[in-house]
Amino acid sequence: MDTKAKCLFINDEIPKARLFSGEKRDVHPDCHTSWRISPEPFWVSAEDVQWFEELGGHLLNFYRACNLLYSQSVRGIQPTWVSEYLDFGKPEPVIQYGRMNRFKTQLPGVLRPDILPTAEGMAITELDSIPGFIGVTGCLSRLYAQLGYPVIGGSDGMVQGYADMIRALSKKEAPRLAIVVSDESADYWAEMKWLETALCEIGVPTRTLKPNEIIFTEDGICVDGERIDVLYRFYELFDLPNIPKAELMLYSAKKRTVVMTPPPKAYLEEKLCLALFHHPALQPFWRRRLGKRTYPFLQKAIPQTWILDARPLPPHAVIPGLDIDGLPVTDWRQLSSITQKQRELVIKPSGFSELAWGSRGVAIGHDLPTEEWEAAVDNGLANFERTPHVLQKFHTAQRVRMQYYDFEAGDVQEMACRPLLRPYYFVTGNTVRLGGMQAAVCPADKKILHGMVDSIIVPCGQRQ
Repeated sequence: MDTKAKCLFINDEIPKARLFSGEKRDVHPDCHTSWRISPEPFWVSAEDVQWFEELGGHLLNFYRACNLLYSQSVRGIQPTWVSEYLDFGKPEPVIQYGRMNRFKTQLPGVLRPDILPTAEGMAITELDSIPGFIGVTGCLSRLYAQLGYPVIGGSDGMVQGYADMIRALSKKEAPRLAIVVSDESADYWAEMKWLETALCEIGVPTRTLKPNEIIFTEDGICVDGERIDVLYRFYELFDLPNIPKAELMLYSAKKRTVVMTPPPKAYLEEKLCLALFHHPALQPFWRRRLGKRTYPFLQKAIPQTWILDARPLPPHAVIPGLDIDGLPVTDWRQLSSITQKQRELVIKPSGFSELAWGSRGVAIGHDLPTEEWEAAVDNGLANFERTPHVLQKFHTAQRVRMQYYDFEAGDVQEMACRPLLRPYYFVTGNTVRLGGMQAAVCPADKKILHGMVDSIIVPCGQRQ
């Protein structure tokens, strides 16, 4: 099968998978995806695959350490400003649910970092524990495996990894699962329905539901008259006021009549955890909790990140690790007046906001006019106690060339591009499984890399 035929095969199979239920905009009428189709996966070297395999265990260690850090901060064992940062902007009920002993040791079951392959190595720019594209990555992994490609995680790695995670949480071989999708996450409804079908086929009875379809009884949450063992929370905690029966779902999780994953711990969904990892005062904690293997591994992989704290510094203080042309920064507002070349920096909401996901709310310094950059700095500082923002050094993904099918030209074309890699890890007890890996390969002139219309979306494969 030639490259054109492979692309058309993928395009023909997508409608059969029913991955899309909404309107597709800005794409050719013959294209059945909302991205560009490549005839092959994004290739990853054997050395890098080994790095990604190792990363899973280190990420689990990091989440455990973040969980402990917050808990010890609340109790005064670690600095209290840690939990203060992580609780900013959250209503009291959300804070209290996150602190309940019932959820004390619980961690997210799906871990997905956003990773840029750079000239200096891999850079973890974000962590997501309620990621989209689980179903899309699972479906594409199957399709590219059918074409004979060695897809990372295997043909059914995403589905099997997800199923094993649910089984481990329920301690049952055939647990009943409800995937609850909020209106805000409606764009992902079709792919979650795909996942539902795939899970049912391997013995995990699953229903994808809107929140108002949940039925509550004295025994727990029921769907179609059957009690649910695990509720997969595919909605954000900041959206709770808009989610029907949200309090009842949380109550059921609290009473242990259902297992909720990810657990209602908003502090584990904050980007500022990456800034806390680099905070000088917390280095003894990280070294002790992460150990001699995880700590140096993550030190190399997590870019320098800072919390935009609007409170004034004393005259003799500096912001650790942040300087402009060798001069230390002593006031965040110094960032407003730096040149475009000096501001290879990114500002983004930390979490608990509708702007904190899907590349919304991201401001890239050297890609903005001075006035807009100044506004981004001012906005981040002004919202410090409502929606904390983080500052991160900008990292450039390595430039590559990749083929895609051009529906206008009716042939395969090649473009210069930069990849964003998204491995999906599934937690089962003390182990982590790399179920699959997606690449969003964007045109080289784009600064923000995400699943845009003119990007190529493919699973990753191991180069032989």
